[in-house]
Amino acid sequence: MPTTGRHVTMLTEGTYPHVHGGVSTWCDQLVRGMPQVDFEILALTGSGREPVTWELPPNVRRHTAFPLWGPAPGRGRPLIGREKRRFTDTYERFLLSILDPSAGCDFGESLYGLAETARRGRLSAALRSEPALRSLMWIWTMPHLQTAAARPTVHDALTATDLLEHALRPLAARIPADSVAHAVSSGLATLPALAAQRFDGVPFLLTEHGIYLRERYLGYRSAAQRWPVKALMLGFYRELNTLGYRQADLITPCNQYNRRWEERGGAPAARIRTVYNGVDPHAFPLAGPEPAVPTLSWCGRIDPIKDLETLIRAYAIARAEVPELRLRLFGPVPAGNEDYRTRLEKLAAERGVTDGITYEGRISDVASAYAAGTLVMLSSISEGFPFSLIEAMSCGRATVSTDVGGVREAVGDTGLVVPPREPAVMAEAVVALLRDAERRAELGRRARQRVVDRFTLHRSVDGFRRIYLELAGLPEPEPLDSDDWTLQLRIADLPSGFAGGTPRIRELDRTM
Repeated sequence: MPTTGRHVTMLTEGTYPHVHGGVSTWCDQLVRGMPQVDFEILALTGSGREPVTWELPPNVRRHTAFPLWGPAPGRGRPLIGREKRRFTDTYERFLLSILDPSAGCDFGESLYGLAETARRGRLSAALRSEPALRSLMWIWTMPHLQTAAARPTVHDALTATDLLEHALRPLAARIPADSVAHAVSSGLATLPALAAQRFDGVPFLLTEHGIYLRERYLGYRSAAQRWPVKALMLGFYRELNTLGYRQADLITPCNQYNRRWEERGGAPAARIRTVYNGVDPHAFPLAGPEPAVPTLSWCGRIDPIKDLETLIRAYAIARAEVPELRLRLFGPVPAGNEDYRTRLEKLAAERGVTDGITYEGRISDVASAYAAGTLVMLSSISEGFPFSLIEAMSCGRATVSTDVGGVREAVGDTGLVVPPREPAVMAEAVVALLRDAERRAELGRRARQRVVDRFTLHRSVDGFRRIYLELAGLPEPEPLDSDDWTLQLRIADLPSGFAGGTPRIRELDRTM
């Protein structure tokens, strides 16, 4: 591959730089940790009017917000003639690949066909046309398909078409041909990368934190749509997820749990490298003395995926044993989650513990949130490799966490891990640690050491620095006096302690 000034295009969905949270923190760490690398950020957002909530560093040379729910992009005039027939054939193959695997239609090839239409600015109008609706109704009602028994209606078809049209919009987003495309989640963020890889030869790197497909299934459990709509959309996400796994030039899960999921989803094992998230132990120093009043601290965004109902129920059970116990919740309520916050308040009132719970909101000094707790809690039903956990460990606090994603890999033997959605078990773990100060202190010491040994920011950023170089086609950096390639990191110019050893590319240690 010629050294023609490749840079990195980072593809995000609903995170950096518009939203705070674990994935956004990781993105910002990566960009700031490589000041000699030029980044572009292509952020999939809702309306496109979301404010930028992160201060972007100088090496972000461009940021583009790509709205999924703004006005339809492209030209609105309908397709005609041969172009119309070609689209209808492609779209029907696309639907069959999702709803009827026995039909033998290839999801990837039909998706790339739709991408060609999207790149000409014609996909949104074509999907909303009457022939496209007829095609969907025809396939949905094929007698041998399960969707036929649900008797899909025209309203179902309009709903599904609307959801699908918005989901496919990123196919129209262009990535510069001199990029390395880095999708920081599976799902919709991979659509521009897949198209750029296919049509422009752009290398495609995929990083997963949470398991995107699993979270879509969890989300659709409570969705209002009828079964035919859910079958189409979940089938789309399933096929897209598999295609991303199979086509990515390299996949970098943040834990071994994700790696196993990806292998089962069709990702070739040889193209997977685990790179754990990392924190700066200097930014999250030992927290010092515990609070005078026994306190449970939690830090994150107020969101159903964090399952704060279980945490509040566990708190109520534990408080019956330790009456002075307090629960402090640090973190914002994202737009759209206000009703969830209200549900939590009602639950606390029903359990008679409202007076012991405080909502602290977003806090700039995150380390102080962990220091505020005797124990730090994590109650999520889905996680990747959570920053809140390794940050708390770096602060030397004992933790009680649910056994999801890479939590057990992070904690090891330095905290207690309990099953998700079992408040009684969580409460039992909390009470046991609150009654054993010596054990808490020992767990905290071991947690801090585990972070220093395994999960530092230096280690994580250095892993991606090497991967970017590899995907850009250079097995090792060019001589330092060459400036024709923005990804050639000048080791001598990096901040003290960043470079860490030889600048040569070497295989990542998969056990780190």
